[in-house]
Order: sequence, then structure tokens, then C-alpha cells
Amino acid sequence: MKTTLLTLCAAALLAACATPSPPPPATAEGWQPLALPGKKPTIYHWTEKDGRQALEASAERSASIWRKRLDPALASVSEVSFSWWTQSLIAGANVADIDHEDAVARVIFGFAGDIDRLPLRTRMKFELAQALTGELPPYATLMYVWDSKLPVGTVVINPRSDRIRKIVVDSGPAELRRWRDHRRNLAEDFRLAFGEAPGPLTSMAVMTDSDNSRASARTWYGPVELK
Repeated sequence: MKTTLLTLCAAALLAACATPSPPPPATAEGWQPLALPGKKPTIYHWTEKDGRQALEASAERSASIWRKRLDPALASVSEVSFSWWTQSLIAGANVADIDHEDAVARVIFGFAGDIDRLPLRTRMKFELAQALTGELPPYATLMYVWDSKLPVGTVVINPRSDRIRKIVVDSGPAELRRWRDHRRNLAEDFRLAFGEAPGPLTSMAVMTDSDNSRASARTWYGPVELK
């Protein structure tokens, strides 16, 4: 009994001394984790990094998304700003390589559109994704990514689906371990990637993944803000 009491007292003392996690910022409202079928999830939690409120992503051979649905969807979009702080890159990762398609940092935007216009094969892939996840993928998905080697400005068509396209906005190790602030014209970047005007914006998300490389990754994200 005496040992149990001492153990409880020690636990209470440790709990009292522990530093509580900061509450989510006001901009965090509506953001939720989204698991991917068959994947170990990346762990996301709110914290602080170098004096900024941030969402920390810790990937250990894992992949999942932290997403916010926009309801109602935004009929038109222009500028977006986002920031990230990355600990290190994943050796051999490449967002253009189907077998090593990991990224330490991604900011993702989903757009609506007329899915009936898409080729039959693409629509069949959408139906399969819906069966696995319970929801239909966006008509088009645009990602901003940090890649290990591809030059900044590179546009990559996803090797598994041409409805997902990526723009490299950071590359290589030179800017690691510091906040990187980005401001982009989302509508212009969509036209660059897809060759057409964007439809309504339905979601935005962040993602850090390391499952294909069976590696680790750690990134902090600042707010994603539409202007």
C-alpha cells in the first residue's frame, strides 16, 4: 500500500510539472486527421516552434493527412500563404518516382469539377478510392511540396493519377531548420499545373509522409491562409 501511494504521489508531481501543450490556434478550427487505407498514420499535434504556433507532423514509415473541408466551397481563389519548418530530408525520396514518392512537407488543395468529363479509367479509379475511403476524391488536387532534388518550379504529374499535380516550392537541404514562408497565386498555379481554370475550392490540407522510403520525417506547419 505504501509503495502504491508513493507511486501515485510521484505521478501527480510529474503531471504538475509537465508543460501542457498549447491550445490550437483560432485558425485550426475545422482541421481533422484523415487516415489513408493500409497506411500507418503520421502523428499530428499542436505545439510551438521558434515562437510560432504550429502543427507538428511526425512520420515514422507512415502517411496520413491533416485536412479542412470548406463548406460551402469557395467559388474563386487567388492568393494563399503557408509556412513550414523541416528538420531533415528523406534520402532517396522523389515526388516524381512512384516507388519513392514521399515528401517531408506538402500543402494540398482539392477542387471540384465535372467528374463525368474525365476518362473512364480515371472515373473507375475514383470509384475504387470511394469504396476504400468512403468519399470521392476531388476532381483535381494541387500540391505544393518540398522535394529532395527536383528544382524549384518543377511541375510533377502524380504517377498514380494525373488528377494530382505538384509544384516544387522548396528543394534540397539549404533551407532546412528554419521557417520557410510562401505566398502563391493559387489560381495561376492551378492553370500552370492543369492547363485550365480551377473549379470551386473544396478542401485544404497538409501532409508529411515517409512510408514508401520506410524512413522518418518531422515538419512543423504554420497556418494555411487564403487571401
